[in-house]
Amino acid sequence: MAKAQKKDKNSNSTSQENHVFRLAELFCGPGGIAKGATLASIEDKSYKIIHLWATDYDKDTCETYRHNICADRPESVICHDIRDYDIKNFKKFGDIDGLAFGFPCNDFSVVGEQRGVKGNFGPLYTYGIQILKRFKPKFFLAENVGGLRSANEGMAIKKIFNAMRSAGYRIYPNLYKFEDYGIPQARHRIIIVGIREDLPYEFKVPSPNGYKTKTCKEAIENPPIKKTSANNEPTIQSQKVVERLKYIKPGENAFTAKIPDELKINVRGAKISQIYKRLDPLKPAYTVTGSGGGGTHIYHWKENRALTNRERARLQTFPDDFVFVGSKESVRKQIGMAVPCDGARIIFEAILRTFAGIEYESVGLNIDE
Repeated sequence: MAKAQKKDKNSNSTSQENHVFRLAELFCGPGGIAKGATLASIEDKSYKIIHLWATDYDKDTCETYRHNICADRPESVICHDIRDYDIKNFKKFGDIDGLAFGFPCNDFSVVGEQRGVKGNFGPLYTYGIQILKRFKPKFFLAENVGGLRSANEGMAIKKIFNAMRSAGYRIYPNLYKFEDYGIPQARHRIIIVGIREDLPYEFKVPSPNGYKTKTCKEAIENPPIKKTSANNEPTIQSQKVVERLKYIKPGENAFTAKIPDELKINVRGAKISQIYKRLDPLKPAYTVTGSGGGGTHIYHWKENRALTNRERARLQTFPDDFVFVGSKESVRKQIGMAVPCDGARIIFEAILRTFAGIEYESVGLNIDE
């Protein structure tokens, strides 16, 4: 693996300053990626990532990000729809070394219509491409759902990959199963790391070897959540829901459990497996989501209730001092759309080691281009 160069040809910074990577974010969400990036730490402590600027269109989400990531620089978070924003304005914050963009997954999720790049949200990845072309950061990290692979009969992902290469980057796409990396949740996401093509670095996917499986019970109970913790308001369940949950065992849902007729769910068509599904305390949680009606809030393995937002945040590996801003439903949405902090941290640490020239255990890419 190539060693870090003394000077980047697009920068007048010294070698030491080059070890501090200034990160920009599009579609930043509440800060799961940013928290993971700023927590990333490798053997050479001079290599680190700092926040430079971020943008999202949701007011509560931006306030959450400001409060937890950049309380000393709230103006560095632009709360605006990127489709109506002049990206030249980002120049005022200075040069960026990295870009993160978890471009909206609405049109790529297998749960939705999967309209892909033909949908309202699918084309939003192009704003990340514009930033790459204009500001030329050394690396990028892009994130989306596994359904990206099949959107538009497989053509969407190829179009996105080609756009990233045309912007001047070697790309390393991989489907990460975060539960394999010690995250207490079965969350599968495509992460695309890009390295600017003029730089002599080859990214490798960090190996999941050595990570211990973490159960949802362990994540939620160890250590116990303080009653005074933010975003830990109990969920009020109707008596009918409480009665229904009494018949659902850990790991079962409203359709696999033996429930009396008067408590059954009357639905037509597909029976979604996560409806009133209890967690299995001996396994990682199923995927935390940010939307959906009754029965989709994730249910405790023993108690007859949905999880609190703080418990859901623990499954996303947010620390307890990470405070979400907004209504209970807004916070639920923010938590569900975030990238697990520890998952992001692991990938950013691999990126830092790549630039530092430090070897680490890796595995081959699992997405066939």
